[in-house]
Amino acid sequence: MGRWLLARVPCDCPLCGARVGGARICEGCELDLAAASQTPPDPRCPRCALRLGPDALHCAACLARPPAFVRTIAAFDYEPPADTLIRQLKTQLRLSAAPVLARLLAHAVWSDPPPAALLLVPVPSSRASLRRRGLNPAGEIARGLARHLDWPLLRGTLLRRRETPRQTTLGRRARQQGAQGVFHCRRDLSGRDVGLVDDVMTTASTADAAARALLAAGAASVTVLVAARTPRPD
Repeated sequence: MGRWLLARVPCDCPLCGARVGGARICEGCELDLAAASQTPPDPRCPRCALRLGPDALHCAACLARPPAFVRTIAAFDYEPPADTLIRQLKTQLRLSAAPVLARLLAHAVWSDPPPAALLLVPVPSSRASLRRRGLNPAGEIARGLARHLDWPLLRGTLLRRRETPRQTTLGRRARQQGAQGVFHCRRDLSGRDVGLVDDVMTTASTADAAARALLAAGAASVTVLVAARTPRPD
C-alpha cells in the first residue's frame, strides 16, 4: 500500500522542481535524459556501454579482458543532472528515487530490447551497506524494472561470499582483484538468459564477477542492466 500511495502523491520533479504526480521526474526531464542516453555525442562500447572516441569500436578494457557479460544497457551516464537521482537513492535514502530510476532504465531497454525476456537478478549489497542504508539500491531498481517490463525477478539468488572495501575508495586494479570470486549463485539457472541489475557501473568489475557466478550456475548469458554508467572510469 505504501508504494502504491507513493506513486500517486503529488511531488516535485527531483531534477527541475516542476510539479509531477507520483514518484517520477517530469516529462521534459525524462525526454531529455532519454535523448541524451540513446543518442550520445560519442558511440558506446557494445560490451560495457562506456562512452568511446568517435573512431573506436570497443573500449580498451573490454578488448584486453572481455567481461563475462555479453552486453550492457544503461539508462544514462553518471554525470549532472541525472546523477542526482543516484545520490538521492544511495546517499539521501529517498526511496522515491528507485521507481524513477527503474522507469528510465525500462525506457532504455525498450529502445534496444534483447531478443527475449530476461530473468532479472539484482546485485546484492554488502552487509555494511545494508546496515548503513537499510536497503539495496539495485534490488529496489530491479523491483520497479520487473514491473515495467513484466519480466520475472529473482531476489536473494546472488550472494556475497565475503565483504569487500567500499568501491569508491578503490582504483580499477584494486576493484578487479577485490571482486574476484566474491559472488555465489545458489539457484540453478540452466539455460536462462539473465539480466543483472545494478545502480551504477564504474569499472565493470562488480558486474563481471557477478556475471561469472551466474554463468557458473548455468545461465546461458548475462546482460547488465544499469541505471547509470560512469562516462570515464578511473
